[in-house]
Amino acid sequence: RRLVICGAGHVGASLARLAAFTGYRTTLIDDRAEFLKRERFPEEEIELLGARDWTSAVREAVGNGRGVSVAVVTRGHNEDEQCMHVAVQANPDYVGLIGSKRRTSIVIDRLRDAGIPAEQLAKIHAPIGLDIGAVSPEEVAVAIMAEIVADHRGGTGLPLRHKKAQKAQK
Repeated sequence: RRLVICGAGHVGASLARLAAFTGYRTTLIDDRAEFLKRERFPEEEIELLGARDWTSAVREAVGNGRGVSVAVVTRGHNEDEQCMHVAVQANPDYVGLIGSKRRTSIVIDRLRDAGIPAEQLAKIHAPIGLDIGAVSPEEVAVAIMAEIVADHRGGTGLPLRHKKAQKAQK
C-alpha cells in the first residue's frame, strides 16, 4: 500500500510518520524545501518530494492511482485545489481533503466547475478522517489513518463493542 501526502506541515508530518510506522510506503510532497529536510524525517520509508509545481509532483507520486491513497493536507485553498484536481483524475483507491466543511466544499465546487465528473467528486472523503475528537496534529493523523485503513479493509469505523452488539442482535 502507498500513501501520498500533499502538505508537510504539522498534520502532514505526523501522518507521514504514522503511515510509515503502519507499513505504508509514503510520499510526502511540499513546495517548501525547509519542510522536507531529511533531519525532520529520518525514516527511510518516507520519500520526500519537493514540488516546484504541485500538479507535476502529485501526478508523479500518484501515478495510475492503483494501490494508492492520497491525503491532501496543504496550507491553503489553491494548493488543495491543485492537488485534488490531479489526484481525483488518477482515480486512487482513496482520496481525502482536510479542512472545515466550508473549506472542503469550496474546493469541491471549484473541481466541479473545472469539469471533474460527479462520480469522481463523490469518492472524496472530506473533511478527511474519522470523528474521534482529534485536536493535536498527531491525533488528526490517527483519525486520517484510521479512515484510510477502514476504507481499505472494509471496516465501519464504529467501536468494536458496537459490532459485538450487532452480532448478538442477529
